[in-house]
Amino acid sequence: MSELMIPEVLAPAGDRERLEAAVLFGADAVYLGGQEFGMRSSPANFTPEQLKSAVEHAHRHGVRVYLTCNTVPTNEEMERLPAYLRDAAACGIDALIVSDIGVLMTAKRVVPELEIHISTQAGVVNYVTAGELHRMGARRIVLARELPLDSIRRIREHLPDEVELECFVHGAMCMSFSGRCLLSNYMVGRDANRGECAQPCRWGYYLMEEKRPGEYYPVYEDERGSYILNAKDLCMIEHIDKLAGVGVNSLKIEGRAKSAYYVAVVTNAYRNAVDQYRRHPDSFRLEPWILEETFKVSHREYSTGFYFGQPENAQCYQDGGYVRTCDVVATVDSWRDGMLEVIQRNRFFPGDQLEALPPRSRPVPFVAERILNEAGETVQSACHPMERLRIPSERPFPVGTILRKQKE
Repeated sequence: MSELMIPEVLAPAGDRERLEAAVLFGADAVYLGGQEFGMRSSPANFTPEQLKSAVEHAHRHGVRVYLTCNTVPTNEEMERLPAYLRDAAACGIDALIVSDIGVLMTAKRVVPELEIHISTQAGVVNYVTAGELHRMGARRIVLARELPLDSIRRIREHLPDEVELECFVHGAMCMSFSGRCLLSNYMVGRDANRGECAQPCRWGYYLMEEKRPGEYYPVYEDERGSYILNAKDLCMIEHIDKLAGVGVNSLKIEGRAKSAYYVAVVTNAYRNAVDQYRRHPDSFRLEPWILEETFKVSHREYSTGFYFGQPENAQCYQDGGYVRTCDVVATVDSWRDGMLEVIQRNRFFPGDQLEALPPRSRPVPFVAERILNEAGETVQSACHPMERLRIPSERPFPVGTILRKQKE
């Protein structure tokens, strides 16, 4: 692989708002789910009409769309699959993400023109399996999250150049191999393999001896219990060069259930990281502000997962919650004659020290010296969500720019 390979930035899209955020802030491609067969049931997902509109929007901006079809279907669902696939193909999607062999072969028969990507749910960890799936019709393999870089390199070396490799690089990590977990189904009747995971691995646990009911023995550091199954979030943004170097074609950001703000900020960070790698492939060293952006979204502590071998210190033992340091206060809708028109999201005040994050760019310090309502009256606080406001600004920030402030 002598030619420099620039990885794709692949962002999650749980609904139309998140899709637009991903497109605006620099995704090369998005992955999303329909009303069935997807591994995330909690996001709104897309009806056929919404999917068609979403694909048209993405394609207008040169962004590809991959549809998740990676659950393990029942007999009854398999009977509905051919019609579902034809409808999806008619919407113009660029690829299907599948994990089940029956779904793969049905797709090859029913919609042979569609590109097939093998989901991480298939748990591919070796080049033999990857090669066989390619012979069955797969164009891309989304590798298991448990692979180190050296293993990914070996898989790449044994595959034809036309086979693409995709890896998760950012977001929540499942405590079970490639997401094959029964905890949620066993404990609350929600099947993780059908997109309904309740994330019991994030809960606190105690140890109890069977002959001493009610006597709990905590295996932990404090009175809140032990979070022995609670994995840290993955973050590989400092290692784009290493991922590209072993042949990873697509960098996948986890988070179809995350907010549009999360999608925008993390997509923007990886867009800038990949662009920096493009400019300086032989001397790549991440600019500090790009790494800092990944800490300005709701997240758990970060780790590099399995990429550098068996993870060390990769669990969050203290609690199961998230760290959040910033609040979005508004988004820019237009700029004209030295005034930003913004849509309010959270409360802020005149004189607040804010930060503006333009699409595909670095953050800029910004002070809201005055805030005016639609009638042109100065207000002492912005406290009505979705209200249109105006803020003086000599700089013409583009549409979609995020205004945020440090969380109090």
